[in-house]
Amino acid sequence: MGTRLDDTVLDQLFSAARTAHAFTDQPLPAGTLQKLYELACWGPTAFNAQPARFVFVQSEAGKSQLIPSLSPGNVAQVKAAPLTVIVAYDQRFHEFLPRVFKGYDAKPLYDNAPELIESTAFRNSTLQGAYLLMAARALGLAVGPMSGFNAAVLEQEFFPDGRYRANFLMNIGYPAASGNLPRNERLRFDEAVTVI
Repeated sequence: MGTRLDDTVLDQLFSAARTAHAFTDQPLPAGTLQKLYELACWGPTAFNAQPARFVFVQSEAGKSQLIPSLSPGNVAQVKAAPLTVIVAYDQRFHEFLPRVFKGYDAKPLYDNAPELIESTAFRNSTLQGAYLLMAARALGLAVGPMSGFNAAVLEQEFFPDGRYRANFLMNIGYPAASGNLPRNERLRFDEAVTVI
């Protein structure tokens, strides 16, 4: 902690990184799935609640299950990517709080509080998905996050008991040159930031 990363590392993680829309057929190295999670799991969440649940879809059978829920424009890239991640959240994440958060008993805050459960789980699983995205970039992989899918169709297929809810999807792999779209503009500092 406290050591500034080299600019080349920052470029890989942020300014030089691109959203991948097409992928080569190069497979992910052995151990990549575990390494992705082992890096991402250390990112902070409220009460260390860790509500995200990740479904790593690699097999043809898994992709076949996923495709009916996708927006048409996302089908080809999901087929091509060696890994598609369903970033979901557990609506019973608070049951783990006595184990993962020792500061005080936070579980009663969520007992019989479905709106708080939903907002906490959605917000923090979004953070965890972003941590996974950055872990993939740190490992030299390209990422294409997607929100173009029918959550109800996906959840019926993958989470029929209703405990998990889908947040977003992300493809991970090695980028194909054909997937590089023109770089889009970012808002300027003064357009996005207020300093008070």
